[in-house]
Amino acid sequence: MKSKPYKILTINPGSTSTKIAYFEDLNCISATNLKHESKELEKYNTITDQYLIRKQAVNEYLEKEKINADELDAVVGRGGLLKPVSGGTYLINDAMLNDLKNGKYGHHACNLGAILASEVAWDVGIPAYIVNPVVVDEMDDIARISGMPELVRKSRFHALNHKAVAIRASRENGKEYGDVNLIIAHMGGGISVAAHKKGRAVDVNDALEEGPFSPERSGTIPAMQLVDLCFSGSYTKEEIKKKIAGKGGLYAYLGTSDAREVEKRIKQGDKQAMLLYEAMAYQIAKEIAANAAVLCGVVDYIILTGGLAYGEELVKSIIKRVEFIAPVLVYPGEDEMTAMADGALRVLKGEKQVKHYE
Repeated sequence: MKSKPYKILTINPGSTSTKIAYFEDLNCISATNLKHESKELEKYNTITDQYLIRKQAVNEYLEKEKINADELDAVVGRGGLLKPVSGGTYLINDAMLNDLKNGKYGHHACNLGAILASEVAWDVGIPAYIVNPVVVDEMDDIARISGMPELVRKSRFHALNHKAVAIRASRENGKEYGDVNLIIAHMGGGISVAAHKKGRAVDVNDALEEGPFSPERSGTIPAMQLVDLCFSGSYTKEEIKKKIAGKGGLYAYLGTSDAREVEKRIKQGDKQAMLLYEAMAYQIAKEIAANAAVLCGVVDYIILTGGLAYGEELVKSIIKRVEFIAPVLVYPGEDEMTAMADGALRVLKGEKQVKHYE
């Protein structure tokens, strides 16, 4: 048994930020959240092209905090868009990296998590992991039906934070996650709202292309109008995809994906910003209510989490529309960094068996 605490570095690339933290066991010794402006990211054609600026952020953090990589026990990257997998901690391997680099299952900044983690770890000969990636799939079969046989609804959501806050909220209220029904809305650059039925996320919107619009994603949009837009000759295939994920939502209307900037404009009397912010809250509330139907109205708690949950007015607007369903709990920010460290720690201590991606 190791007498000293395990030293773990966690790397979490989000759509508009790179979060990095250093843990000794589950004690967070230091952390940073480097914001990336949308205009800065627009310089890069693909997510993979952003690798260099994300890598620079990691290197600067290690240097500033005087952390020697060769003294670490493990590095954990946020799990990216892979094939559907069960929950757990996965050892990063070449098969995983190839799928992420090639965007085989989709493109998102979280794909860079495993790539960055593996480079730091493998240079010094230590393991690199991902924990509960966004493709954790626990959906009921009935939830996969889209209405068009060629299209199947996918489970792609903020599984890491969903699971972390679900466990935390349940325990803080004297319950176990496996015994309760929850509706959880993770609200950040992307928004995912899931029905958690006794420990399983049985239905959830694909956070890349469904559900409420978000600071940078269009969410569910009118299908026929989208078809017309695609064949109008005004946009390329890649430009349309960017309008759905990357340049959609608040960014498309207001030219910014920074919720703080939107709130600032609202305080200055910008009525358009106010309408759009309220519309985003409105759509989140609608998605929460829809998930109440999934759970047949038997809901113990509704949980609001993610960076947008710091916005008091946004949260108030959602609560007033859904509090008739169940008590609403608010956990601003996310527990993802601790959850990542915890997943690695359990494997390092031999409490959980590591899984392998094939």
